[in-house]
Amino acid sequence: MTEERPVSKRPRCRRLRGIRILAAGSYVPDTIITNEQLHAELGCDSDWIIKRTGIVERRHARPDQATTDLCQIASERCIQASGISSSAIDLLVLGTFTPDMTFPSSACTLQDRLGLVCPAIEVQAACAGFVYALTTAASYVLAGAADTALVVGGDTNSRIINPKDVKTYPLFGDGAGAVLITRGNTDEGLLSVSLGSDGAGGPLLNRPACGSKLPPTAELIEQGQHFLQMDGRAVFRWAVTTLCDTIGDVLADCGLTVDDIDLYIPHQANIRIINAAIDVLKIPRTKVFSNLERYGNTSAGSIPLALDEAIATGRLRRGQLAVISGFGAGLAWGTAVIRY
Repeated sequence: MTEERPVSKRPRCRRLRGIRILAAGSYVPDTIITNEQLHAELGCDSDWIIKRTGIVERRHARPDQATTDLCQIASERCIQASGISSSAIDLLVLGTFTPDMTFPSSACTLQDRLGLVCPAIEVQAACAGFVYALTTAASYVLAGAADTALVVGGDTNSRIINPKDVKTYPLFGDGAGAVLITRGNTDEGLLSVSLGSDGAGGPLLNRPACGSKLPPTAELIEQGQHFLQMDGRAVFRWAVTTLCDTIGDVLADCGLTVDDIDLYIPHQANIRIINAAIDVLKIPRTKVFSNLERYGNTSAGSIPLALDEAIATGRLRRGQLAVISGFGAGLAWGTAVIRY
């Protein structure tokens, strides 16, 4: 689809220390789509999917479920786990690129369903959406514009992927996750964060139709332009490079080494991307959290879903250091060192 492109320049790292993550919550739909089902429907071999992606199964939303529905359950679980009253939440930031509709925003819909009295902001940075949302909310809290923020990431990818495309359809699933943040100690929060974008790489991963540039028409729908389009090989190369470089950037900014981090939580896009990057960085695979095999790529839901499971299973404990990294369409990335 595109030619080989040079590695993009990266903005300098920023620090948002003094933020405490109170709790996390997550949700995935009940409907499981196995590799065997995809073999029957598309003819793609189950072992090939596992070898190329690491994915064994993924979840798809029911016909009556949309992104806000997934995010609502994840948020309710997060609030319940925190033990605080929802009346204390004075900011909601939602990261998604599959909103229920163009407007009103899914953030506003979610705010209403949760009964929150607060502003609701929607952030669109695709698979980096949660880290962008977390950074936005942390900035509000540190600036005194909010005291307790609900940060949510969620996507219903099954609605925008082509069910006949063997190269993309097996990769994606639906899911959502949420965290609550407030002010904390100076050694907590986002010790260093690298946010960046390279819009010149936009054509590598996009959804051409159904926006103001190409409103939906029968012809565009017939051409499948309303589905996600991806240059898989080019995105793979960019993702590995970006994951390696930005993890190195945030560690250096904190004066930390690879060994100082207790757990790495990369965006769950493809196990080959993850393994290629951590092998270059010489990160032990035992220090890398992955639930990719069960959920596939849940885009903005990926990191908070993994973060919630890591906390629930004891892989990440209070006071420990973790690196989170999201990367995807835009091209956009968000990588951070956090102290839980």
